[in-house]
Amino acid sequence: MAIHRNCAGISRRDCLQLGIGALAGGGLLDLLRLRTEAATSGAKQKRPTSCILIWMDGGPSHFETFDPKPTAPAEIRGEFDTISTKIPGVFFSEHMTRLASISDKLCVVRSICHNQGNHGAGNHYMMTGAPPRIPVGCGAFVSFHPSLGSVTAFERPAPRGLPAYFSMPDRSRSAGPNFLGAKYAPFVVADDPNKDGFRVRDVALPQGIGTDRFAGRRDLRALVDRLPRIDNKASGDPVPALDTYYQQGYDLINSPEAQRAFDISQESAKVRDHYGRKPFAQRALLARRLVEAGVPFVTLYDGGWDSHSEIFPGLSQKLPPFEHAIAALIEDLDQRGLLETTLVVALGEFGRTPKISTLPDRKLPGRDHWSNAMSVMFAGCGVPGGTVIGATDKNGYAPVERVLSPENFASTVYRKLGIDPDKILYTPQGRPSHIVSDPTPIKELMG
Repeated sequence: MAIHRNCAGISRRDCLQLGIGALAGGGLLDLLRLRTEAATSGAKQKRPTSCILIWMDGGPSHFETFDPKPTAPAEIRGEFDTISTKIPGVFFSEHMTRLASISDKLCVVRSICHNQGNHGAGNHYMMTGAPPRIPVGCGAFVSFHPSLGSVTAFERPAPRGLPAYFSMPDRSRSAGPNFLGAKYAPFVVADDPNKDGFRVRDVALPQGIGTDRFAGRRDLRALVDRLPRIDNKASGDPVPALDTYYQQGYDLINSPEAQRAFDISQESAKVRDHYGRKPFAQRALLARRLVEAGVPFVTLYDGGWDSHSEIFPGLSQKLPPFEHAIAALIEDLDQRGLLETTLVVALGEFGRTPKISTLPDRKLPGRDHWSNAMSVMFAGCGVPGGTVIGATDKNGYAPVERVLSPENFASTVYRKLGIDPDKILYTPQGRPSHIVSDPTPIKELMG
């Protein structure tokens, strides 16, 4: 698996935030009402809705993807040309050919912005819909609020034999459950489905270990583990939540539903080729299989978008297979009748600086962090295709139409999933916490 480092020199890592186990009660009627609304609004929806969130870690350039500025000065315009889309008068950057060809199925929001210009803070804001409560460093892995995926796992039932929240091949730094507890952390699938003999660790017994030996080890662990558990939620004891997390692992190993969902070899060569024989592409196919099995939230994590230097040769290599896989995913979902109930979202923590610059220790230019403007792509789940929401100024510095926030983004995702973003959850100590402080979704996307 490729290792990506951002400008803070921090490698991707799984930084499990245990949180403190808690369950918030109440709100059942609201939840049922919202699910009914989600099921009856727009297209006829027979399946519960799901979300595939494509996380472009490091912050993708809005100029080189969905918001090019062909009339800007050369030091802003960059080296890439623009291409037409199916949306009259709307252009993408030159390497977005596959997504441009299905732009009638997409909605691009060009006017989301915030004030958190480093990775740690920007990641938290976009992954949770809540800004960090204190200033945090660029390389920080922080969790002040449950992530989109964890709240979804908390609010939506998991399908039989499977967790409700997956992340592949890694988890984003603020993707954890915080006070909801470890039970609602993402199940991380680090293995590469593009390799022959792909097997998901923790879903099948290791080779050489039979069921009897596994049961013996489990019994041995139970004998050794004499740590007292404090069941009172107000105590904040994380061990009961970890027990639940382990139980999920045991259940997965014994789950035929999980075995089937991860058996990517069941897909025809034609389907696998359509996505592309790359790790990210085959993970996109695996995400479709998980949604098909009823998983409500899947994150596809992709690093390497922190383009401080070599942005043009770098993106010339990175963008074509990446956007091809996303287009294939959307087409596949559409052909299977799953797109109307599956929200596909692609974003990172922020956009990139309008002016191209070269770092002192680098030979080729890039763009730095820029949270004043970013583009987010939506598709499916009743999102009106062939539309662009908002606009930045002629040089891409800031939104000038329909200025939107991470709270609006998060509220939109929750509404699509039938979750009330205005709902109040409670920490183990009984402190109230709104899922999103501003529960206003992007109305143009709600149908």
